[in-house]
Amino acid sequence: MLLPRLLIEHPSAIGDIVLRTPAWVGGLLVFLLLLGFSAVRTRRLPRTRLVLLPLAMTGLALWGVVSAFGGTRSLPALLALLALWLLCAALVLLSQRGRSAPPGTRFDPASRSFELPGSWVPMALILAVFLMKYGIGVQLALEPQLAQDLAFALGVTALYGALSGLFAARTLRVLRLTQGTPAH
Repeated sequence: MLLPRLLIEHPSAIGDIVLRTPAWVGGLLVFLLLLGFSAVRTRRLPRTRLVLLPLAMTGLALWGVVSAFGGTRSLPALLALLALWLLCAALVLLSQRGRSAPPGTRFDPASRSFELPGSWVPMALILAVFLMKYGIGVQLALEPQLAQDLAFALGVTALYGALSGLFAARTLRVLRLTQGTPAH
């Protein structure tokens, strides 16, 4: 693949790549970094805010698959990739099924909110999805024919699915704290 080789052999190319990146991508990165940094400290979140981040990152991952491969593949092939994404997300969810919420996580039935301990895990997942989307976009801009490479498409799609599954699993473990709590 051209991008890793280019960056290793010509690190100065990073500047050119960044300068040719649309400004909105930088704005998105700043927004995602703010979300990630907010998770580093202990915070209280209502259920709706708790699920927004995994939904947004799932949307970014799905957009990654569709934007990378949707214009170069038939509809059945794209649907097969989306099925692979779903399968990988589901497998990760199943693999995390028995795990509990992070230590120190609490649900307050009175306020119907969650207290979440600070963690760098959300930041790592956010950056993984963003950098993957960005890197694949750059790679495909440099080598458009790579979108036709089945192994590349399968690997990218599987990784997007796995990351989406990790986000969902983490959120579902926290949501399980409400089980047995009467609804208001």
